[in-house]
Amino acid sequence: MPVKIRLARTGRRNLAKYNVVVADSRSPRDGRFIEKLGIYNPNKQPGLLEVNEAKAVEWLLKGAQPSDTIRSLFSHQGIMFKKHLQAGVNKGAITQEQANTTYDKWKKEKEAKLAKNLQQLSASKEQQKKAKMDAEVKAKQAKEEAIKKKNTPVETKVETTSSTEQPSSDQPTEN
Repeated sequence: MPVKIRLARTGRRNLAKYNVVVADSRSPRDGRFIEKLGIYNPNKQPGLLEVNEAKAVEWLLKGAQPSDTIRSLFSHQGIMFKKHLQAGVNKGAITQEQANTTYDKWKKEKEAKLAKNLQQLSASKEQQKKAKMDAEVKAKQAKEEAIKKKNTPVETKVETTSSTEQPSSDQPTEN
């Protein structure tokens, strides 16, 4: 029985959430599964993956094949690296303490990198928000200027003839 670790879709339309499950590869995507390992919510920024790491590593060591998406998610989470280190421990290449130390060091570096990226993302959002606000202020001022120009009275020179003027001699007078 070929076993896969894959995503099973849940959630409503246009707002998908996924369960991370271990299932027989012949079963349908949202059908029977052997064990639920966690959840994945891609709607958050960055995507939220909550997985029982010990169970995931255990299934990977037993030979369960992750789907491409799960392999990517597990790599970002460090589960694939943990599995790699545990395989080294099982073969006797390194000790469990060395594996734990290496994994903890990698995890701290990854968390620092993620925190830096989140900080840059929030800073860029603030800059975009400020630029948008400045553009709105300029547009508002331009509209106010246009309204001012439209509402200011235009000085026109109106020539009026006064009643004291004599009619020109070219025109006949009525008597």
